[in-house]
Amino acid sequence: MEDQKKELFRIGEVSKLFHISVGILRHYDKMGLLKPEYTDQETGYRYYGIRQFECLNTIRYLRLLDMPLEEIGDFLDNRDTDKMRELLRRQRQEVMRRREELKRIEKRIDNRLEQLEDALCSEFDRIKVIRTPPRRLALLKTEVRPKTYLDLEYSIRCLEEEEPVAFLGKVGVGISKERLEAGQYDSYDMVFVVLEDGERFHGETLGLSEELCVVLRFQGTHRQSEGYYGLLMDYVRCQGYETAGFSKEITMIDQGLTHDCSKFVTEIQIPVVVKA
Repeated sequence: MEDQKKELFRIGEVSKLFHISVGILRHYDKMGLLKPEYTDQETGYRYYGIRQFECLNTIRYLRLLDMPLEEIGDFLDNRDTDKMRELLRRQRQEVMRRREELKRIEKRIDNRLEQLEDALCSEFDRIKVIRTPPRRLALLKTEVRPKTYLDLEYSIRCLEEEEPVAFLGKVGVGISKERLEAGQYDSYDMVFVVLEDGERFHGETLGLSEELCVVLRFQGTHRQSEGYYGLLMDYVRCQGYETAGFSKEITMIDQGLTHDCSKFVTEIQIPVVVKA
């Protein structure tokens, strides 16, 4: 056996030769992917021969293609050119799928960064008239009176399905046109989440076209919003507008992002039209 060992390589040597950890080699052994040529029963040392080198190189190459170990093991047990071709085709399809998913994630990150930068550069307590772009809302009609963002958590969870859709400048509450005109600003008629392009949601949604909105941002959360609604509605009437739909009140920065209350930012949008 000693002569045989001279032709074999200990696990540490193989680890250095192939730039792979000893732990991974042991894992491959445990899975049955790469069994050592010989294991010393007394010491437990693993020894590898040259014929394991080709197998290990194949495993490493396929792992570089991010192929699952189970599929690699199946191929090693049933080597065939047609099987390898099918494996590579399937893996290419998986890579393409993940590439599209990464593009979607990148777009979400860009949107979040843009919204955060916008919130941090806010001009407070100034009424503006802007046009909001078309958007799609996931909608839950329910009367709520939130004091903090935590009071909206249950409603948000009701809106979510396969993946979390609510984060950073996407969750909002609204007051109906009728209650806005009646001066009833102490509770909300709906909770919504602003959906992004391609975002999956199978519940009730509402598509909004471009809107002309009277807008105001303030430092605070929904709890401090009632007085600002009064200011906005006074502006609407004084400027010859009339309300054209429900309000959209979105907390852009809250306890979900910072414990510093002085950095909280909430925006109220009231859609309007010029009074005929």
